[in-house]
Amino acid sequence: MRTGFEKQASASGAVALLLCALLASLAACGGGVPGGGGRPAVEAAPPAPPPQRIISFSPSSTEVLYGIGAFERVVAVSQYDEFPPEVARLPRVGGWSNTNMEQVAALRPDLIIITEAHVPFVKDKLDTLGVRTVVVGGVGFEDVFDGMEKIGAATGRKEAARRLIEETRARLEEVRGRTHGLARPRVLCIADRLPGTLRGLYAASEGSFIVELIKVAGGDSVAPPSEKGFGQISKEAIVELDPDVIIDMAQSSNDSKLAENPREVWGELSQVKAVREGRVYTLRDTSLIHPSQFVADSARKFAELLHPEAFGKR
Repeated sequence: MRTGFEKQASASGAVALLLCALLASLAACGGGVPGGGGRPAVEAAPPAPPPQRIISFSPSSTEVLYGIGAFERVVAVSQYDEFPPEVARLPRVGGWSNTNMEQVAALRPDLIIITEAHVPFVKDKLDTLGVRTVVVGGVGFEDVFDGMEKIGAATGRKEAARRLIEETRARLEEVRGRTHGLARPRVLCIADRLPGTLRGLYAASEGSFIVELIKVAGGDSVAPPSEKGFGQISKEAIVELDPDVIIDMAQSSNDSKLAENPREVWGELSQVKAVREGRVYTLRDTSLIHPSQFVADSARKFAELLHPEAFGKR
């Protein structure tokens, strides 16, 4: 074990080396050292103007752009966008794997915002256009706030993004406060399945922002761990887990032939506590699964389902 003197000497030596390296770097760049007699430092270039023609490849990014006051600069969105209502008048550039690159190029964007899920499908193609591209995450809880920060910086709306982050966190804490100390039900959140059936079931698991919102709302997820925050789950596994509450967020098809009665669909697992006690909740609002400022609304909705007594709804 080193003595205090040795530790101090070691730290002092490290600082000295760091200063030497810094001074050498400045000298090599032409006399940044005061009194060094070198060339004057080159003035930094003025900041680039904020982008004026933005394409958003995901609903959550569009929602954030709206939240920070940059939506008026959006010239196109994905085929999935629904908010704000003004997206109805904007061109649609496609979805996950069917992006219309000719249309993207024709719109002459100066900023494109994509999620990490888009990268394997479009990043190389976008790079060939020479357009600035910002990539945001879309799975983890902190991805929500990191995305707001990145989009704010890219659009020249840093302060607005900071305010949006603070407001969103405050609303989440308000929900957490309401459910603090209450019994925590065991919750399974189904993120996707085949309409009208209990096939193709996918559950939100640890690492996804949805599971974090369930925690904020006063519940505990029972979904098995998965690599990417969402994983396939079988009916047999659901029976074994026997959750107190099931939140079914699978988006049903608009095809009338595939219309379903969720009570009948889940009735197949009548031995599961959530089904038996009538605590399967079907949510169809697409904004509930978007990692934007609307996560605060999602947490509130979850909390009202898990703890209606905390919101005067029982």
